[in-house]
Amino acid sequence: MAAVATDAHGLPMTPEHVPRTGAPANPSAAVLAARFGHAVVRSEVIWGETTVFVTRESLHEIVRFLHDEPSERYDYLVDVTAVEYRDGERPLEVVWHLRALAHRRFLRLKVELPKRGALWVPSIFDIYRGADWLERECFDMFGIRFEGHPDLRRLLMWEQYREGHPLRKDFPLRGRFSRAEQLKQALAADPEARYSMEELNIADAFDSLPQDMKQRLVDHAVTDKLEEGE
Repeated sequence: MAAVATDAHGLPMTPEHVPRTGAPANPSAAVLAARFGHAVVRSEVIWGETTVFVTRESLHEIVRFLHDEPSERYDYLVDVTAVEYRDGERPLEVVWHLRALAHRRFLRLKVELPKRGALWVPSIFDIYRGADWLERECFDMFGIRFEGHPDLRRLLMWEQYREGHPLRKDFPLRGRFSRAEQLKQALAADPEARYSMEELNIADAFDSLPQDMKQRLVDHAVTDKLEEGE
């Protein structure tokens, strides 16, 4: 088992002088290789952190095992994200960061997806409820579908956003549409209906809004007051 760095009092501490390669692997990597065989594509240790590449089809079963198995017990999902490289032939990687708090272990799982293929992986929402917004953000920014997610829709961009997925490498810096078209779509979405006058005033945003948006906010506020009076 890889040793956990501790201070003079036996408390865990951040390891020092960790080599780029050659550090001990997280023992969970060997456990996964022995249990799941060819479903584990490869593993690597970079700067002391272990990454295990697994097949898309086995991802859910492997995460379930890591979560439920008492000797592993990865009880904290840190993040779900993705990486796309500039090399057009290099696969897009979906990334899961897991921690086993009791065992003081960190493990990174990756699934590689060919860019020209179907961009989907299984959702792990049924294992970690915290995966909800993490998977939605990854879908929003990269266009990766998480099959089995109960409410997979955009999180950062509005639901009617039609320009694609902003963190993909082929996404233009200024967006795919002209500034005029972007403004037209934003106004048509009526985004101010989602916020109260108080919220906008706190953000000091009301005075900088276009006049037609200000008027719509006033109209919404009047309507809300009338409904409250009923």
